[in-house]
This record gives sequence, C-alpha cells and structure tokens, in this order.
Amino acid sequence: MDKQQLRKQVLQQLHQLNPSDHEQRSTLIQERVLASDEFKHARTIGITLSRFPEVATHRLIQIAWQAGKRIAVPKCTASSREMDFRLIESFNQTETVYMDLREPIIEQTESVEPEEIDLQIVPGVVYSLEGYRIGFGGGYYDRYLLCYPFETISLAFERQIMDNIDREPHDIPVSYLFTDERIIDCQKAREMDE
Repeated sequence: MDKQQLRKQVLQQLHQLNPSDHEQRSTLIQERVLASDEFKHARTIGITLSRFPEVATHRLIQIAWQAGKRIAVPKCTASSREMDFRLIESFNQTETVYMDLREPIIEQTESVEPEEIDLQIVPGVVYSLEGYRIGFGGGYYDRYLLCYPFETISLAFERQIMDNIDREPHDIPVSYLFTDERIIDCQKAREMDE
C-alpha cells in the first residue's frame, strides 16, 4: 500500500475513535511522556497544538508551563515548506490558520533555533517500529529534522503503528514512540533491523 493510501486509511480509523476513548488513550500517552527522562530533562520543548484525531497535546503543554519549561510551536511557511519554531507562553498567542491548524502569532512570539529546543515532539499519521513516519503530506518535518541535533519523540495511538512502511532516502526517523500501550525505542529497533 502506498503512503497516500496508508495515510488515508489510518486517518479514517482515527476519526472513528469516540471522544471519550480518544481522551482516555491520549491521557495514557501523556502520562508516559510526563514520566520520561526526555520530558523531565527538557528545558524547551518543540510541539504542535493538536487537533482531533491526533493525540491531544494541550495538557502536556500546560504541565510543561507549570514546570517552568518553554514551549516552542511551529509557524509554517507554505512557499518554502519550512518551519519557524516560536515560544508561546499562552494559547492566546496563537491563531487559527489553514486546515484549522493553530500557529503562533508572529508579533507576539519570539523565534528559537533548533539547537535551543531540547526535545522535539514530531507529529505524524503512521509509524514503523523503527521510527519512520508518514506525516500529513507537507514534508515540513523532513526538512526541519535535517538540522535538528537532539532526540525526537512522537505520540501515537497503537493503531498508528505498522510493522513496516515504505521509506525514502530523505526520511528521518524519530528516536522514541510513546503509545497508549508502550514506549518503543526506535533506535534499538533500527539496530536489530540492520
């Protein structure tokens, strides 16, 4: 099955999650992240503002703020397919843009370089055990991760994990997958796969 078909199929499955099941599974994932060393040691976290049916991120962001961590949210430039991560201190510093995405308001936020972000939480639709992902189709993270120097994690419902997915030379895998059932060490999975 090609990437587009797989993306469509998994998104259809995710849209069938009832809101209470979605919230419960998101909470399980959030608890795993909050207990992780990756989260505990991070001072600045790169993350997107989720929208259904993605794993919910708003609670994670609020807890990070309470713990004194900085939150950087991407502002996307469609013409170049690049992202500028900007610090937000409140959800009020964001606006709704295309496709119902919430992004930082440039005039109210400050840009941060990739090396200032200790932990990058990478969104996606489908993942392999090795951490390769099929995103939403824009290629923004593939470009961004080329210059990102630290470990990355993704939040996913177990139904988003496939044994294997087609990958291309430019695909950059994430380090860990946090699901509603487990934490997957993708680096270990890649070593076993070699």
